[in-house]
Amino acid sequence: MQMNPVLKPRVATPALIVASAVTVVLAVILTVLCLTLSGTAWLLVALTTPCVIVLLFWVQRLRGQRHWQDETAEQWKRFESLKAAAGTTTEVTVLTVDALEPTGSWITIQWNRFDYIQPAWIEALPEPIWPGSVLLIRPDPAQVQPGAPWPSTYRISGDQVLAWAPLV
Repeated sequence: MQMNPVLKPRVATPALIVASAVTVVLAVILTVLCLTLSGTAWLLVALTTPCVIVLLFWVQRLRGQRHWQDETAEQWKRFESLKAAAGTTTEVTVLTVDALEPTGSWITIQWNRFDYIQPAWIEALPEPIWPGSVLLIRPDPAQVQPGAPWPSTYRISGDQVLAWAPLV
């Protein structure tokens, strides 16, 4: 199963926080025992093992979040450079993916500049579309014209999508 690259990874989960708290309490108890009892090398091993395991979980989570932030920043740089170079563009946020089909998807979009929400058909793209994605598109002048009403369903062809980035 492919993970959603739009969602920011969570660092602290309830289970990890509880495990960390239990580990700290055990570390304090075992440290007191080690200081008061002699010949307690096994207690030191029992103390360090859970601490190291919980610490490794925290490090892994923090690295995952940092990696996601670096990739997101790079995508936004690319997004902004294409936006500056492409001429007439607009940003739309994918709110929901309603139906997947072999030739495309039915989605609900929000026009970021106009704060307008509407259903849309988007042709199949090389990468999957996820809710929370911000798409940089070239608006189709045949569908959206100044002074004319919005179309009931907007159609986005594959060549109109220039870039995407996670909504942050």
